[in-house]
Amino acid sequence: GYLKHGLQDTIAYFDLFFRTIPDDGGFAIMAGIKQLIDYLEGLHFESEDIDFLREKGFSEEFLDYLKDFQFSCDVWAMPEGTPIFPNEPIVIVRGPVIQAQFIETMALITINHQSLIATKANRIVRAAQGRSVMEFGSRRAQGYDGALYGARAAYIGGCAGTACTLADQDFGVPALGTMAHSWIQMFPTELEAFRAYAVT
Repeated sequence: GYLKHGLQDTIAYFDLFFRTIPDDGGFAIMAGIKQLIDYLEGLHFESEDIDFLREKGFSEEFLDYLKDFQFSCDVWAMPEGTPIFPNEPIVIVRGPVIQAQFIETMALITINHQSLIATKANRIVRAAQGRSVMEFGSRRAQGYDGALYGARAAYIGGCAGTACTLADQDFGVPALGTMAHSWIQMFPTELEAFRAYAVT
């Protein structure tokens, strides 16, 4: 529609914000900017994407636009780890309206998911009152990306490390862990399992 009506180059501002803090928590913790920026820097459309959209009935004018697409919006964001508050912009996108519209869903998915985890981690870390808190969310995460970026977000929120070794490899989040239940079951008693683990 923007192309058809000659509006594609109209400069627009898109503000990402949230309306409320769950459970009267006072503030949330910003996270997700790294993944969003990585996505924006690599945003392009392959010939397979164009072919798929052609099959769905999109106009050749639009498909030609996508062939030469280069993301050119400016993006401002609160730094990761910063406390953020309701009804204040935490990400601002300025640029051609068609481009800003393209990224809306990815921005919401990324910032909402990771800020949620960073905020919950921060609450747990503060409740622990100086005791170390580790992140063990991978087994129950919603997919591979959820585990990887969730571990990073928990670290941003204050966790000391993660059981997700890929988060250490990819992002430098310290990989920590405990012994597996299966390890303990391999020994006649828990004490023997603990002693064997201590010398391993």
